[in-house]
Amino acid sequence: MFKKIVAIASSIIVSTICLTGCDFNSNDKKGESSSSKNLDKVTIAEVTHSVFYAPQYAAITKGFFEDEGIKIDLINTQGADKTMAALISGEANVGLMGPEASIYVYNQNKNDYAVNFAQLTKRDGSFLVARKKMPNFSYNDLKGTEILGGRKGGVPLMTFEYVLKEKGLTIGENLKVGNVNVRTDVQFGVMAGAFAGGEGDFTTAFEPTATAMEKEGSGYIVTSIGKDSGEIPFTAYSTTRSYMKNNKDLIQRFTNAVYKGQLWIQQASSKEVAKAMQPFFEDISLEDLTTVVDRYKSIDAWSQNPVLKEEGLKKLMTVMKEAKELDKEAPYKDIVNTEFANNAIKNIK
Repeated sequence: MFKKIVAIASSIIVSTICLTGCDFNSNDKKGESSSSKNLDKVTIAEVTHSVFYAPQYAAITKGFFEDEGIKIDLINTQGADKTMAALISGEANVGLMGPEASIYVYNQNKNDYAVNFAQLTKRDGSFLVARKKMPNFSYNDLKGTEILGGRKGGVPLMTFEYVLKEKGLTIGENLKVGNVNVRTDVQFGVMAGAFAGGEGDFTTAFEPTATAMEKEGSGYIVTSIGKDSGEIPFTAYSTTRSYMKNNKDLIQRFTNAVYKGQLWIQQASSKEVAKAMQPFFEDISLEDLTTVVDRYKSIDAWSQNPVLKEEGLKKLMTVMKEAKELDKEAPYKDIVNTEFANNAIKNIK
């Protein structure tokens, strides 16, 4: 088993955190002792545990992190705010979350703020799920409906609302005049259950949750929000300024492993990717995992390399400002470091 349970309790400012962890080395699969190698342990706090992060899981199971002398410990924090709390408190060395979290922290004038150094995904990974099959779905179908949208201030919600506005829809609570009521009162981790229990007309869901809903008949995917929104730096690795300054070699080796995972994903078949991830999703069949990988490949969800470009961050901040979640932009040069990503691209062929 790869999972160990500890508690979750934290905010972006406190350091007491409860987390779900997963400690894995490819040596575990080979029957070798992980102590046979002198590996540096890196704890990654994941914003959620999702097939959306396939390049990361592949980099672990294919041994790319071990090749770089790193042993990975994963903790699932269920939200960017809690992921950032884990990072700032030192519970985690690296955070995997949307760059919006680092923007918020930077604008709080924190001295040891988070710096993004490797982008993993380049589109929103969520899907819009309806109660019935809608093969001819149009965004106009959402007029006068209620949608479970996710956490206020989170990139999934902001991206979804950005798409709705781009499609000419009005967000509001007056359903009689065709408003779309996007609810933020249901926590991300229980949205699928709330939807199955009768809440809302539509919901957003990441994989593998969306596929599971289709299998049980509680919901049906009608569109990809990531496909409709266009490219955006949706998920990236970050660490604190102090950790980066004191562990430059380790961050470089970490980025090398991520890039190797990205390169491998581009060449591998969907079934090969599914097999590489399966140790982290033991309760999901290989067939379902393959279906999920196909979906994410079809929308070009994963970054081809770890460079987080300035224009990408600019678009993210535009989305945040339209959602009225950002008053002040954070300087790209302060919250993004591309040195490690560029070195990885240069040195790994």
